[in-house]
Amino acid sequence: MSLYLSRLTLSRAPSVDALKRLIDPEERGHAQDAHHRLLWSAFAGDPDAPRDFLWRAEGNGRFFVLSRRRPGQSPFFDRPEVKAFTPALAPGDRLDFVLRANATRTRKTDETTASGKERRKHDDVVMHAIRDLPPGARAEARMAAAETAGRAWLEGQGIRAGFTVEQAEVADYSVVALPQHRGPRKGQPQFGVLDLSGVIRVDDPALFLDRVAQGFGRAKSFGHGLMMIRRARPA
Repeated sequence: MSLYLSRLTLSRAPSVDALKRLIDPEERGHAQDAHHRLLWSAFAGDPDAPRDFLWRAEGNGRFFVLSRRRPGQSPFFDRPEVKAFTPALAPGDRLDFVLRANATRTRKTDETTASGKERRKHDDVVMHAIRDLPPGARAEARMAAAETAGRAWLEGQGIRAGFTVEQAEVADYSVVALPQHRGPRKGQPQFGVLDLSGVIRVDDPALFLDRVAQGFGRAKSFGHGLMMIRRARPA
């Protein structure tokens, strides 16, 4: 399986800059939707191809992309900086990581879909942790819950993805509304975003790299799930 890690930077050509408010809006929910559509321009050519890339916005028009296909030249980006993603890992290797993720827990609802399948619900791990608190106390408790629930979620990912969490910190937790919603704000779909960083130890290199390629958590099309890794300094 070939993988490529690329850095894409928005072009500063006047024709692109004139569209900046549309392709790189300031409001976060709109930006994630616009960036997802924008990055597709680097993988155009096959209208039936599935979305086979993960991405992460770094700000100022810069993006990291992990893909199974090499990105092509797009009129919206400078020439992409591309390298093969082939880390040589062994059991016990320690890695620094950063991860922006929509972390959820899945539960059964005892309901079925119209097609007869079991209906499941995906709960944001932070909101689930503070669900029983009075509304006025949730904002104050949210970051502490994000630290605890975020690490627990990541440890669960590690069990299934061949790594052990040695250190994990939550730099930020926010809730992003989906911009496509039409109707009362109260019913607007939204999802939580955790920004995690720290150190992990690789237990099963092949399993770990396979999961890195798949991404972690949900809402991957909105720029979540790409774990950026590098060798950690000796402990």
